[in-house]
Amino acid sequence: MKHRCPAPAVRLAALPLGIAAALVPFASLAQSQPDVHSLDRIEVTGSRIKRADIEGAVPVTVIDRAAIDASGHVSVADVLRDTTFASFGNFSPRSGSSAQAVADVDLRGIGSDRTLVLVDGRRAPYAPSLGSNADLNTIPLAAVERIEVLSDGASALYGSDAIGGVVNIILRKDFDGAELRIGKGSPRVAGGDTEEGAVLFGTSGERANLMFGASYNSRGIVFTRDQLGGDTRGGSPYGNNFYLESATSPGEEGDAGGALPGYACNDPNFWMNGSNCVYDYNAVAANEASIKNNSLFARGTVQLDDAVSLYAAASYSHASSFGRYAPTPGVLYVAENSPNDPVPGDGLGAFIYHRYAAAGNRDNFIDNTVLDINLGMNWQVDDRLSIDAGVRRSDARLKDQGRGYIVTPLAEAAAADGRYDLRDPFGNPEEVIKGFTTTTSREGKFVIDELYANASLDLFDMAGGRSAVAFGVEARREDYADVYDSLSEAGVVAGSAGNSAAGDRRVQAAYAEWLLPVMQDFDFTLAARYDRYSDYGGDLSPKVSLRWQPLPNLTLRGSAGKGFRAPNLNSIHAKRSFSAEDVQDYRSCVAVGYSAADCGGDANNDGIADGPVSRDVSYQVDTWSSGNPALGSEHSRQYSLGLAWDPLDWLNLTLDYYHIRIDDRIRLIEYQELVDFDNRGLPLPAGTSVQRRSNGSIREINTAYANEGDLDTRGLDLNLRGRFGGDGWGRLESWLQVAHVLEFTVTDGSTVKDRLGWAAAPELRGTLRNTWSRGDWSVNWNVNYIGDQRNPDAAPAFGFLAGDPGTRVASYVTHDLGLTYTTPWRAGITLGANNVTDRYPQLIETDGRPWNFNLYDAYGRIVYLRYTQKF
Repeated sequence: MKHRCPAPAVRLAALPLGIAAALVPFASLAQSQPDVHSLDRIEVTGSRIKRADIEGAVPVTVIDRAAIDASGHVSVADVLRDTTFASFGNFSPRSGSSAQAVADVDLRGIGSDRTLVLVDGRRAPYAPSLGSNADLNTIPLAAVERIEVLSDGASALYGSDAIGGVVNIILRKDFDGAELRIGKGSPRVAGGDTEEGAVLFGTSGERANLMFGASYNSRGIVFTRDQLGGDTRGGSPYGNNFYLESATSPGEEGDAGGALPGYACNDPNFWMNGSNCVYDYNAVAANEASIKNNSLFARGTVQLDDAVSLYAAASYSHASSFGRYAPTPGVLYVAENSPNDPVPGDGLGAFIYHRYAAAGNRDNFIDNTVLDINLGMNWQVDDRLSIDAGVRRSDARLKDQGRGYIVTPLAEAAAADGRYDLRDPFGNPEEVIKGFTTTTSREGKFVIDELYANASLDLFDMAGGRSAVAFGVEARREDYADVYDSLSEAGVVAGSAGNSAAGDRRVQAAYAEWLLPVMQDFDFTLAARYDRYSDYGGDLSPKVSLRWQPLPNLTLRGSAGKGFRAPNLNSIHAKRSFSAEDVQDYRSCVAVGYSAADCGGDANNDGIADGPVSRDVSYQVDTWSSGNPALGSEHSRQYSLGLAWDPLDWLNLTLDYYHIRIDDRIRLIEYQELVDFDNRGLPLPAGTSVQRRSNGSIREINTAYANEGDLDTRGLDLNLRGRFGGDGWGRLESWLQVAHVLEFTVTDGSTVKDRLGWAAAPELRGTLRNTWSRGDWSVNWNVNYIGDQRNPDAAPAFGFLAGDPGTRVASYVTHDLGLTYTTPWRAGITLGANNVTDRYPQLIETDGRPWNFNLYDAYGRIVYLRYTQKF
């Protein structure tokens, strides 16, 4: 008899259920066990010392399960998009991006790789497509009990990345019974429909508890033509147009010739714009990629005796995504004697700006899987010492397949000898088109193996209480790979970008935290952590926190500390990757035949433009980017002051000030920056270069990641919570959050940019959450506010030219409403609508998108229905 071995994915997915099954016997024995001693003290995000009274000790905001349900969202990413701490928004799934399926969180607007995401206090798995950062789309919302947001730097406790703050996603544990949930949402626009479903089971007793479940959530793809601005025809010059070869600079573009002679420009989505044949990419491309998540999860604990307990947790998540880009654009060079030469007999070749529409759209299918297993032990040695230790593995995998891409050398050869007729793209034989079309592939992994141990020890009594210390060690191995197919690696695939990267490293860390309650109403905490990385070195992160309670209802707090961000494995090991980019450069501009006036003038005869160049002048050059093995860590200093005040029994207020400064920023140096450095005679960062021809024009630019530049930001966070009413009129709970950025300054090279209030950097964000409940009914009304932004005239430091019309992005307010009825049969029925006023963002292009995708969505009104049944 033959036995077949299940596929690896099936075996991995079965692990959470296997752990659940293994723990069932312990749960069934719970009723016969004696009582277990329970601690009055708990550990919260921002401290590893368990405390009985934590009110105001650290600036932590808790988004509980009730607030999650009231949001109407179906994913962790959507819940965190609403938080005011995400000052400038978060990345969300979008079509045409190498991170198409990923969603992250960016606290303080300083970059998502400076926000640490934890799951139950441990680092969340990293996304292989990024080489860093957690992918929130792989964390099932159904498994979440609450989300704690620490709005303070915390490298002294958690190590790298915790500069902007920490998001700790706490999963459900003590769940008793069963729950079934289904829901569906439909936006005003076509596409983008949401679905959710979950089944949870749990049992708990005096000595054991067990929870396991399965969940599903999805959001459909949204095509550009169905969304805001999609009714405007796209007009890409990559349709079928040509430039003659320069008579004075062979191999360079010369005069524009317009539409390719002999082509009628009447194929689907091609149209004439003046003398040019352009392509309407809006008709076929998608703005937002679809995303689907299927998850299994389980967690259980067993109390072996009054002192020792074991815990196990496992989850398996499969997130899939589909995105569509318009057919591949490309520039083809045809020689004078080619059948595709637009002007035969002139002795010149030509450059054809062509759209390979006959090869079909570029469709990308992405699968991300994450297996996360954690096994550990809690030991209450005595009434003073407790120990937590465990082992964990997270295994994240990526598969990305792209269809409809073009192998440039093969397409150029087919055009050169006439096999591919540029004048009749859709009339070419299928075998010719298939001959230069390829399917790209990309496979990645990010595996983390981790050992950890933490102890909490009460030391001695002081005037304000008992002094305590927490200390621990961690060791982990990171194994990363992001591998492109061989054609993509060679840089010969048009319409795609990126290259392979792979590396591994080991990290060891030791940390300690010491609480000193020197007076009844005053204590301070000292913390320090040292992290040692096998690839670049080590970092020490100290922190001191103060807490003073001059009145029973008033707590003052403050902290100062240092933090760091280690270079991620992608920025160290990325292979050299090609792209063609437009830059502005006076010497290149003049060399290709533009007038000195069009190129900005050079009265000083120093090769540097006196003013901005003409809007129509740009110079495309070959560019290469790569990782940097010599990269070091970036460093931060953080300061905070705050208060927590309960002026009335029904009113709570917190107000916190923060100041973050980052030095030696890790970033990929922009190509235009390198050109500007070169023109000013400034030294270029290590690993970068600007190579010029004998006539002064740029031949090639090489960039890399570097430790270069600073960032300085300050701001205020206000939280106001109120509880009103009683049994007669019901109960109203309100929660106001306001984040006000006071400063946001970025220094790149010799350029200082004050970004505050500019487009994509609002000064203000706010939310107002209201819940009224009476008997079996409750109503939620949530208000979301994003402040206005501006783009003043004549600001070349930000990429704007003199004379550009200033644009103002108006403030943005949306309202969400939800009505919930709790039935006699223990069911909850919710009918709601997010963005009930059907508000849309302004059409102001940001990062190549028609609006700012990080700050806004353009779904319009989203009506949803959810049914929850408890057993």
